[in-house]
Amino acid sequence: MSKEFWNERYRSNEYIYGEKPNVYFQEKLSSIPKGKILLPCEGEGRNGVYAAQKGFIVFGFDQSEIAKEKALRLAVKFGVNITYDVCEIENMNYEKQSFDALGLIFAHFPIQKQIEYHKKFFLYLKPNSYIILEGFHKKHLEYQKIYPQVGGPKEENMLYELEFFQKNFPNLKILEGEEKEISLNEGRFHIGKAYVVRIFGVVS
Repeated sequence: MSKEFWNERYRSNEYIYGEKPNVYFQEKLSSIPKGKILLPCEGEGRNGVYAAQKGFIVFGFDQSEIAKEKALRLAVKFGVNITYDVCEIENMNYEKQSFDALGLIFAHFPIQKQIEYHKKFFLYLKPNSYIILEGFHKKHLEYQKIYPQVGGPKEENMLYELEFFQKNFPNLKILEGEEKEISLNEGRFHIGKAYVVRIFGVVS
């Protein structure tokens, strides 16, 4: 999706994916040590603000300026600080091996960029850092037909399978990997049943 698409979607004063964190992110964040966390495609800031409330040092980015404005407003509302950059993935520039954790929540990319982008994210992690990932599975296309407000990419090649991560990232030790049906209730654009990939792992 383009920068223009996301700026238009986020333009509403409403937090279109809600103000509460993603359920899986919230669950797994509680099981890892506090430290510095990177959140690509952070959108309106719900996960970053939650992580900051729990004592993490939060760095997020997105391509949408409006998303950043809303994320910083949300941080003020909850009395926390987050660092938020506006950039494309090609232009992000953090110190390598400087983060303790990575959160990838519904961060979807064109198929030709998926391996490149994920490897780039992993470069910013210290050895033995944690990854929390939830993304829509290829089966999710069938769910979109039944639940039109559940969201997610409409192109199969932007969706995931657990095998993709198992095959392409030998430095990712998957502690928990699932492909499962869940119920989403995140704002007005993630409503209904969905089929997702969930990964909790360690990057060496």
